[in-house]
Amino acid sequence: MRHGKAGRRLGRKTSHRQAMFRNLVTSFLDHEKITTTDAKAKEIRSIAEKMITLGKRGDLHSIRLAASYIREKSVVTKLFNSIAPRYKERTGGYTRIIKLGIRQGDNASLSILQLVEEEFTPKKKATPVVAPKAEKPQLIAPVDVEPVAAATAVVAEEECEAKAD
Repeated sequence: MRHGKAGRRLGRKTSHRQAMFRNLVTSFLDHEKITTTDAKAKEIRSIAEKMITLGKRGDLHSIRLAASYIREKSVVTKLFNSIAPRYKERTGGYTRIIKLGIRQGDNASLSILQLVEEEFTPKKKATPVVAPKAEKPQLIAPVDVEPVAAATAVVAEEECEAKAD
């Protein structure tokens, strides 16, 4: 039984797999987009999002933790100076995976892992939109017309105006 053993092994020994993840995360943060297999993209996503969260914290300890994983000084600097400030208002979900299809050579399913770029606006409680109140038509009946006929004439005019809008 595999109780408590999360993550994909991807047919590699532990040291090879960890080195591959470090290289892929470093390349991903450097280029902000990477094309790889679906299984690798799903594994890299969680690591990259943890690195961006470290970048949002911005203290010395988080810089050292990120540098211990990324191992490229220029990418660590880019993470803390340009990538993390973009997502300061976002609580998670910094990446997206877009499936591309299958690779012709070995039939592996490919996907693109990329950073989410659109501006994030936190959800606010929806306030009902109240339409402005229209003025009530004043019914002034001519002397020779009954009041009921005058009221229907005013309503008919309102319908025509509404259809013209």
